Amino acid sequence: MTIRTCIFDAYGTLFDVTAAARQAAAEPEFARIRDSWGTLAQNWRLKQLQYTWLRAVAGAHADFWQVTQDGLDWALEAASLDGDAALRQRLLDLYWQLAAYPEVPAMLRALKDAGYQTGILSNGSPEMLQGAVDSAGLQALLDDVLSVESVGIFKPAAAVYDLVCTRFGGPRSEVLFVSSNGWDAGCAAGYGFATVWVNRAGEPVDRLPWRPDHQLSDLTSIPQIAASA
Repeated sequence: MTIRTCIFDAYGTLFDVTAAARQAAAEPEFARIRDSWGTLAQNWRLKQLQYTWLRAVAGAHADFWQVTQDGLDWALEAASLDGDAALRQRLLDLYWQLAAYPEVPAMLRALKDAGYQTGILSNGSPEMLQGAVDSAGLQALLDDVLSVESVGIFKPAAAVYDLVCTRFGGPRSEVLFVSSNGWDAGCAAGYGFATVWVNRAGEPVDRLPWRPDHQLSDLTSIPQIAASA
């Protein structure tokens, strides 16, 4: 098997989904979440993902921006902050400017220098993804940014993974798919991609019929894995 294309999930993989709450907590006007921002960020992300799954199963698709707002509203209410309109707006504004993890630019540059095609495959809406890519300065390091909005269903539907081969060509076995979500990496492995789970939190492997081919704690060694696959 020869890898020719390296595809990345966006949120939690290339972009730090905790960055919005962490940055807001450091601002004087939102000092009230200084000690609780981690729980707020965790709940926001959990409900955001859960709502994608529930909407996919129920056939009730909405774009990721709506799901992101719904998840935040749940997390704010859980923290008794649902009446804080200023905090809500600040967190949503910051979500369009999420920081990339420190190793991301050099890792993507190494892949491009080695001749790999690179791209994003994400639940994010095209506008959200473009905002994140632009904010992180990754435009020149990605050949394309693929959104589930073109098929109207969230991961891990096979129609989403189909977007990669439609855009980049070649068989599934020539794609290295990288995600921070264990379920995403596992389902992509079942689809036929070579997969890497970036397990930043040291979580157990999801109990699914398929397992990721590799586990890493960050993205630094992705070029070496691509070369050796």
